[in-house]
Amino acid sequence: MQRLFVAIDLPEPVKEQLAGICCGLPSARWVKPEQLHLTLRFIGEVDGALFREIREALTGINLPPFAMRLKGVGCFPPRKAPRVLWVGIEANDPLGHLRNRIEAALVHLGLEPEHRKFAPHITIARLQETPLTRLTNFLAGNALFTTDAWAVEEFHLYESTLSAKGAIHTIEASYPLTIITTA
Repeated sequence: MQRLFVAIDLPEPVKEQLAGICCGLPSARWVKPEQLHLTLRFIGEVDGALFREIREALTGINLPPFAMRLKGVGCFPPRKAPRVLWVGIEANDPLGHLRNRIEAALVHLGLEPEHRKFAPHITIARLQETPLTRLTNFLAGNALFTTDAWAVEEFHLYESTLSAKGAIHTIEASYPLTIITTA
């Protein structure tokens, strides 16, 4: 069985900008820069045959590259003790189109549809007993956080292997976004 998800990687300059705010919260477990990504769809565990079908189905997604920018910070869940600290994505219709095409391809293969609303974000830390006043100060101090825009030119199918030191993410396939031409 393979544990899979589909994601967009962040370019190094964006990871460096994120590193500038990833500090100053007690008990926060910061995500390592090489693990930062934007999950488009968590798939979960699949067998080898379904893995091959998923890998093939995603090749049929033909959309043009688009620009993306990170903007703002927040935490989940909204009305309970915060467990996840995230950076948001500036409103982006092409990102939504890509996510919807991926979802449609996976549902067509028989995977259960994702019932949660797509809330694009980059998880930057896991929180455990972080003092609320410190978290509130962090959120207020970084409310205007934004990165430079970059071109999203591909997305990836990842395998996530759980280990005692955390998840290890391995790219299983990459899918370029290409300019759609009409003949």
